[in-house]
Amino acid sequence: MSTPIKVMIADDQMMVRQGFTVLLDAQPDIEVVGQAVDGADAVAKVAELAPDVVLMDIRMPGMGGIEATSVITRVPDSAVKVLVLTTFDLDEYVYEALRAGASGFLLKDASADQLAEAVRVVAAGEALLSPNITKRLITEFSRLGAPRAPSRARIDALTERETEVLSLIAQGLSNAEISEHLVLAEQTVKTHVSRILVKLGLRDRTQAAVFAYETGLIRPAGY
Repeated sequence: MSTPIKVMIADDQMMVRQGFTVLLDAQPDIEVVGQAVDGADAVAKVAELAPDVVLMDIRMPGMGGIEATSVITRVPDSAVKVLVLTTFDLDEYVYEALRAGASGFLLKDASADQLAEAVRVVAAGEALLSPNITKRLITEFSRLGAPRAPSRARIDALTERETEVLSLIAQGLSNAEISEHLVLAEQTVKTHVSRILVKLGLRDRTQAAVFAYETGLIRPAGY
């Protein structure tokens, strides 16, 4: 049997922490290894418990979820993935959480199956961004006047095909969809994605999508 995915839950509401713990511990491949009451507590316990995935509430007293996410994901060689929790899918802080290093976000009213699948997806290094969320990210980048961060010079390290794959990742396409779009074997697409992440020094597909918009590689129509 494979090693279970280790999860830590960071939320200032005890009922949320306990509820998610019960739901996740019921999964045979997931184990809740700890709980944190705020961002500072989350940072300390991640260092102690080394979870694979942190469910991180955005709004908490003291150090909030965005700052904690930034601290956790910027630890050298850290493999910890952060899945941010929010009450509203239009939460203004979701974008900042993704920029801070989160691998995706989940609504607090998600079902047990959605919660467990989200943990699995993020733990596997995949992006947890639906097409709807991708569109909202595009809108937010446009409103803020992208590109606003990393130098486009980093894109020059990519081959033409890798740049094409990165563009499709940023549009929310899965490996299977990219495979169909480019008429490539899915394994070949996976290889391209891996090389893109290594060359750009990115953690996962979500960060690749953010990078593509911030560098101006992808621009929404009309901008």
